[in-house]
Order: sequence, then structure tokens, then C-alpha cells
Amino acid sequence: MKILLETFPRAGRVEWVGIRPVKHGAVAVVESVAVSEQQGLVGDHYSGRNGNRHVTLIQAEHLPVVAALTGHESVDPALLRRNIVVSGLNLLALKDHRIQLGDGVILEITGYCHPCSRMETNLGPGGYNAMRGHGGLTARVVRGGTIQQGDAVMVLPAGQTDTERLRSS
Repeated sequence: MKILLETFPRAGRVEWVGIRPVKHGAVAVVESVAVSEQQGLVGDHYSGRNGNRHVTLIQAEHLPVVAALTGHESVDPALLRRNIVVSGLNLLALKDHRIQLGDGVILEITGYCHPCSRMETNLGPGGYNAMRGHGGLTARVVRGGTIQQGDAVMVLPAGQTDTERLRSS
């Protein structure tokens, strides 16, 4: 079972990056963002707070599902107030794993990113329930760097230290 839980068919991809400079303010869509172990996403209003929520991720493949459930043709990721949209990986299978984005940013998945009441406002009546099970994940920054659209997202082997990973790459 351990092997099954740690086998992923391919790398994912960063499709979209957004930061929220001001709490409850508009999401700024960016091509790339600096990431720090102490601050999380530089420029995000959440920067410097609880490390377990440095970064929020959502799965690209869930966006059409949320759109269908809310009666929209499509859903702009900015409405969902997450930082990173990832395609090609089952994010929910990554709980308690570490992932590498691009050339070196390492995130540790810390939990589920449950929807908040703003989803009702942003998506309309039923938006909160549409997001349940599709809200994505939270992560803390283990190693900083830069995340940019198009970066590969790779699941790191469990128990592998950063030093061992660097030697093998």
C-alpha cells in the first residue's frame, strides 16, 4: 500500500499564480512570485503568518466541476482566492507529502483548504457547497525561491531529505 500511496504517474504543472495583497481585496494575477520560508508568498496579505498556510493550492481539473455545480460557464481562479492552480496531479492525494515547484521551491502540504463564506458571495448561492471537497490544500514553505506559471510540480519521495534530493537531481 505504501508504494501505491507514493506513486504518481507524472509531474503536474503550475497553470496560474495569484496573490492577495490586501485582505478581502482583489487578487493580483502574476506570472511569478517570490517565496520565502519565513514569509510564504512575498506580497500576499497572508505573508509572515502561520506557516501551515503560507501557500494555498487548488486543482485546475476541479474548476470546471465548480463551474458546473454553480451554473457558470467557467470559474476565474481569482474568485476562489487560492494562490496556485496546479494541473496534472491529484492534489488531494498529496496530503502530508512534499512537492517541488520549478527548480527548487519545496512545499510541505499541511492540510485541506476548506471553503469560506466568501464563496457564497463570489460564486452565488450554493457556492460554499460547490467548493466543498474542491477547495484545495494548504502548504508551508520548506525552501524558498520563485514560483512561475509553467513550472513543473513534482512529488518528492517520502522521507527524502532536501540534501538527498539535491544530490539525486
